[in-house]
Amino acid sequence: MIKEETTVLRIDLASPAPVYRQIADGLRALLVHGAFKPGDRLPTVRQVAIDLAVHHNTVAQAYRLLAEEGWLDLRRHSGATVIERRWPRPSVASRENFSQRLRELTARAVADGLDAKAIAQQLDTLSDELNK
Repeated sequence: MIKEETTVLRIDLASPAPVYRQIADGLRALLVHGAFKPGDRLPTVRQVAIDLAVHHNTVAQAYRLLAEEGWLDLRRHSGATVIERRWPRPSVASRENFSQRLRELTARAVADGLDAKAIAQQLDTLSDELNK
């Protein structure tokens, strides 16, 4: 698995989210939090597929998605290299979409039994990590 200190990429086969999306989301989180820097090479598609016990095309699809978003440079026989990403300016619609998704995620956390204080503490921790 992809490991950076204590961070491990995980997937949930019981989740309604497609596995490729879970992989892309997990890698994106690692990229945003600095686990990989521009110039770093990600593990091969084959290695990630073996580590996660998924088909290599699933991992390749996640890598392609991240390349489309501007995170990776994909080259045949050279693998995936993290590139310097130009950060787009968010639109009003994307801010509203984010707010809606965050409200939905928070509601799901409450429905799963987390209390508001625990959710707020986690959001504070994430905010601190992003501002480093």
